[in-house]
Amino acid sequence: MELGSINPILLLASLMVAATPIMLAAIGELVVERSGVLNLGVEGMMIVGSVLGFVAATGTSSAWLGFIVAALGGAGLALLFGLLTQFFLSNQVATGLALTLFGLGLASLMGQGYLGVKAPSFPDWHIPILGDIPVIGPIVFQHDPMVYVGLLIVGGVWWFLNKTRGGLILRAVGENHEAAHALGYSVRRVRMLAIMFGGACAGLGGAYLSLVRVPTYAEGLTAGAGWIALAIVVFASWKPGRLLLGAYLFGGVTVLQLNLQAAGVAIPVEYLSMSPYIATILVLVIMSAGGAPGSLGKTFHASR
Repeated sequence: MELGSINPILLLASLMVAATPIMLAAIGELVVERSGVLNLGVEGMMIVGSVLGFVAATGTSSAWLGFIVAALGGAGLALLFGLLTQFFLSNQVATGLALTLFGLGLASLMGQGYLGVKAPSFPDWHIPILGDIPVIGPIVFQHDPMVYVGLLIVGGVWWFLNKTRGGLILRAVGENHEAAHALGYSVRRVRMLAIMFGGACAGLGGAYLSLVRVPTYAEGLTAGAGWIALAIVVFASWKPGRLLLGAYLFGGVTVLQLNLQAAGVAIPVEYLSMSPYIATILVLVIMSAGGAPGSLGKTFHASR
């Protein structure tokens, strides 16, 4: 056992990378749920985004184009969910689960010719001056661009929900869709836009796994990341700031278990692999027992 071989600076820097795909998927789902819709298809949209982004990136040698295609693919799959639940009034839970199964099957079919293929390079940014600050620089300012894009999206969602008229309308639709409808707002339009935004973010999260985190495509690449994202939204009580904390908590547990393995800690691999999910369950139990505002008690209404 060589715990001294674990570099704390590298550990914290890796935490930000590990948290990014979960953070992207979770912030999109947060917007969806604030509109009063529950989409359990996050896992399916993430895996479809991972394969579409990978196919586009390897075909064009452009990781940026891969991310764009992944976002469009996730939004397209979310559009299907929105049409079924908002216009045909299908059950949101059943439709979301079906979307996940459909996404997993579609990704498996599309990814057959890309298993083990290396993704095009996506270099890190070394931000001038800031990246040279001791300790803080390597942890915060020497990452790939998508880490910062994810943080900007989280900040943008917080600003939109709390500081804009559009955010007020979205929250009104989610909290009392009948009152919002009576005031003349189109509940379906608001929810469809929120659903598609959530799908685009999930697609970006999936593409981050296949283009940056791994970087290659493999079946089952998301490995339950979509379900973790759903749990983090609950942990965050539908607040972007808490969501960021939850994503970093999950990322920290994931990175720590990999570092413990590398340091030779005699813990079965199966237990280490389960640790992020155990941590998430414990957080949800604590939040529920504490009666946190909005936790585990949000009601999702059918649209008009």
